[in-house]
Amino acid sequence: MTNKQEALKTDLEQVAVIEKSLRMVSDIIKQKGREILNEFPITPPQFIALQWLHEFGDMTIGELSSKMYLACSTTTDLIDRMEKNELVERVKDTNDRRVVRIHLLDKGKKIIREVIQQRQVYLQNVLEDFSQDNVDFLEQSLNVLLEEMKKDAETWKSF
Repeated sequence: MTNKQEALKTDLEQVAVIEKSLRMVSDIIKQKGREILNEFPITPPQFIALQWLHEFGDMTIGELSSKMYLACSTTTDLIDRMEKNELVERVKDTNDRRVVRIHLLDKGKKIIREVIQQRQVYLQNVLEDFSQDNVDFLEQSLNVLLEEMKKDAETWKSF
């Protein structure tokens, strides 16, 4: 086996370890998030919808469906329940009155803030024993990884 082949094998093994670690971290955060959500009157899919609206602003049902990988009919049912609970409202687009956008209401914003704050407290507790250098390195590495993944996602959108 050549040095190049050996390096590639090591890289693949390392990538597998990194992918598994990221998947497990994601699963733990998701599970912790669900535990936190038990304190609030919303379901995990409703929280995901609130997150998208909080992050990107008003969206149509179709746009939100696409972000959540749900059928429009499923998203419509989800929004109906959220509207009844005064988390969101449907508003007509000011530029095109045929278009209806989903708008995040104060009650929905409050839930998002509180849940995210509790998640951050959880992560802060986990990172408590890390050195500042390790926390800085983790933040920098995750930012670089995220930016590379965003570039890759944009490339795929163009096909």
